[in-house]
Amino acid sequence: MAYLLQHLLTESAARRPDRPAVAAGSRSLTYSELDRLSNQVARALLALGVAPGDRVGILAPKSAASVVGIFGALKAGACYVPLDAAAPAARLSGIMRDSGIAVVLADPARVPGAAALADGVPALHTVIVVGPSWGDEGGGTAGAAPAGLTVVGWEAVLAQPGGPVPAGPVIETDLAYILYTSGSTGTPKGVMISHRNSLSFVAWAADYAGLTECDRVCSQAPLHFDLSVFDIFAACQAGACMVVLPVRMSMFPVRLAEWIQQERISVWYSVPSVLTMLVSYGNLAGFDLSRLRAVIFAGEVFPVKHLGRLMAALPHARYLNWYGPTETNVCTAFEVPAGGGPPDPVPIGKACANTDVFAVAADGRRVSRPGEVGELYVRGPSLMPGYWAQPSKTGEVLVANPFQAAYRETVYRTGDLVTLDEDGNYLYLGRQDGMVKTRGYRVELGEVEAALYAHPAIHEAVVLPVPDELLGSRLRAVISADGGGLTREEVLEHCRGRLPGYMVPDVLEFCQALPRTSTGKIDRARLARAW
Repeated sequence: MAYLLQHLLTESAARRPDRPAVAAGSRSLTYSELDRLSNQVARALLALGVAPGDRVGILAPKSAASVVGIFGALKAGACYVPLDAAAPAARLSGIMRDSGIAVVLADPARVPGAAALADGVPALHTVIVVGPSWGDEGGGTAGAAPAGLTVVGWEAVLAQPGGPVPAGPVIETDLAYILYTSGSTGTPKGVMISHRNSLSFVAWAADYAGLTECDRVCSQAPLHFDLSVFDIFAACQAGACMVVLPVRMSMFPVRLAEWIQQERISVWYSVPSVLTMLVSYGNLAGFDLSRLRAVIFAGEVFPVKHLGRLMAALPHARYLNWYGPTETNVCTAFEVPAGGGPPDPVPIGKACANTDVFAVAADGRRVSRPGEVGELYVRGPSLMPGYWAQPSKTGEVLVANPFQAAYRETVYRTGDLVTLDEDGNYLYLGRQDGMVKTRGYRVELGEVEAALYAHPAIHEAVVLPVPDELLGSRLRAVISADGGGLTREEVLEHCRGRLPGYMVPDVLEFCQALPRTSTGKIDRARLARAW
């Protein structure tokens, strides 16, 4: 019985040892190779004194090497913490200090960067090199390390026994990984996810997507983004092959479409913005993407006009809208019906198996009819235990179920506003903190964005509040448009035809492309700072 994430690998390696597990460029690993190499990494960690519950940093891009490192950390009983190599050094140091990381697994190219963090992270004492050269020249060593820091080369890892690692005292409620997300105070929050939390999602996701050992699952999300959990662990459970998308490939839509064809990708999972770029500029008619049977999207609202174009270009695929904060894993899902175009808006759907969701109105009543608005709550085994070392912050979102009086049951407050459609699906309305006041009216920024997206020439749009002493807030819209002929007055006239006057943007800015975060989402914080 698999009750720890690493059990998924050992079981798949036993059932299908020669099947491909990870493919990354010219490098690939079978399940037996991945199992053996991760055993060797685990033994290298144990030799350093890493104990169950210790946090191990992963400083490497998505690759065969980083997957080896993740499973190695888990087999050692540790909790892995993905570190975004593109993040500022101060942020990385802060995350490492906060989580108490003493050992980092890094690919050869990032060993110097890991070593440079040592001065700001007193607990850090060892960096272990993992691939990706698998022992090729120069791949197993790194330059001189700062005093007090040990660098263990890849050759030393390969010298460890590759047999099964003795099971330690690790159970399903122990932490498997910590994902750091942006905090409202500017300090990153470490979302703690246990083996049980993750496995609850993984088992549902593999079944819902219909994964089999014949699938080739595109791995696009970086390790510090929760979408990567599906790529790694759901594929592993099914014995499928995780195919790593080359870094920055998603920025070149035609090359991306060609890559999907060449790699015979059958399952895709990403934020909608990548798919928007693909259908808008990828020349999909010029490629054979018939093997792509499931397109899964999450993390952002998929503009209906772009989703409709994608469904028309690739009508054979299933289209699955998954919703869920990092704190809950995916908790609702909706399969977009084939034919006739997607509903507008696209629902976030109904609760996943072994999960329950409900909405609470402002007056404390449970939302039960279409048109009623409330905050979405989630309960079930996929909920995080809390934020690392932030009990007060944890207490704000993990609360007692208001509808369970007999005993205390913990539920998660998402902060997202929803309503119901006629079929009982939840519709996402926006963030509770995305409601602003302007001219005495309450305005949901997402509604203004939806009106902008309705213009055929507008490609992407973001609406941000600008504090104003007289009005409360002014509405600032930043858009990118197809072609170059769209004028400010045309956009405003379009909005006046769809929105009341107080919701028409006061400030309108054009840009060639909206900035992105490292997870591919529109970088709203950066746009706000640019004002």
